[in-house]
Amino acid sequence: MTPAPQKRYLLAPGPTPVPEEVLLAMAAPTIHHRTPQFEAMVGEVRDGLKQVWQTEQDVLVLASSGTGAMEASVVNTLSPGDVAIVVNAGKFGERWTKICRGYGIEVEEIEVEWGEAVDPAAVEAILQRRPEVRAVLVQASETSTTVLHPIEDLAALTRDRDTLLIVDGITSVGVVDMPMDRTGIDILVSGSQKAFMLPPGLAFVAFSEKAWKASESATLPKFYFDLARERASQQKNTTAYTPAINLMYGLRKALGFMLCEGLPELFARHDRLARATRAGARGLGLPLVAEKSPSPAATGVFLPDGVPGGDLQKYLRNAVGVEVAGGQDRFKGRILRLAHLGHVGPFDVVTGMAALEFGLSRFGVEAPWGRGVAAAEGFPPPATR
Repeated sequence: MTPAPQKRYLLAPGPTPVPEEVLLAMAAPTIHHRTPQFEAMVGEVRDGLKQVWQTEQDVLVLASSGTGAMEASVVNTLSPGDVAIVVNAGKFGERWTKICRGYGIEVEEIEVEWGEAVDPAAVEAILQRRPEVRAVLVQASETSTTVLHPIEDLAALTRDRDTLLIVDGITSVGVVDMPMDRTGIDILVSGSQKAFMLPPGLAFVAFSEKAWKASESATLPKFYFDLARERASQQKNTTAYTPAINLMYGLRKALGFMLCEGLPELFARHDRLARATRAGARGLGLPLVAEKSPSPAATGVFLPDGVPGGDLQKYLRNAVGVEVAGGQDRFKGRILRLAHLGHVGPFDVVTGMAALEFGLSRFGVEAPWGRGVAAAEGFPPPATR
């Protein structure tokens, strides 16, 4: 006989939980992608994505991870020898640097202390010193440090320059109000396994008119990620290459949920859950990784001295059934990250706090039972929805 599986909770910042209705949608029979039925679905998805991006531009869907959209942003707008400013404030800021240098882009790297947001003045200083800079690349929400960067302030610096603002919005699109057109973002990317409540496998990218103009003179090599070719196909409600058909079923369903909730309500929910998580962490005496500029997508907490982060993470996964994320690189073993984006609600936050209480107690930290849970419960859901 096979024992019943352990009840599990996914509270990591990606992949995130997938609603049952979305899973069922993806279980529909696979259809051929060169059919009117698939074209109708692509049309629905295109319209929904534009609403979430808050843009009049096309939001292209790629069968890749979010890193594919990051790479596509570089190779479609820059040329060998171009200069780009990269905000390196965490693991994913480092990824922008690696992509650019891999393609022969000269990188002016702004290294920011992990847990801190970039100072726009540092970006402005380089732009004034080097007016030939072609792009500024940054995360909106740096998932490895749970920091939110000041995208509006950065957009104000690039809007009237011949410089693109390229934003990794993988854990911010659908989480925080960041209207692409009104803010002045030139390229905004995201991925399916975050706020879009899907498994990994889809990436999204939108270009401003300024970015499309830059793409006309870009000379970096590209084939699969030739976005001009992909755009021409998707404007006909099809794709240049074989799409992830069943993920598209799920995307259509998930977009329907997001738009039915309403963007203001969507952003307010993420903000409320983030504030509840931060309050719970403070209730347990855990310092926040991003105290000054925290992301509404995930909360990072420093662990007490002597608590092995890796062992605590394994205990929560194996004994408690709660999956959270640990630290990366310099934060490895020192922090835990609890997500609150996508298909999450108040009881997910309460579960995360209770799990932390179990785990800290297991590793010898004295904390009154229920203190983190009680602090988190001070942010109840709205009376009606």
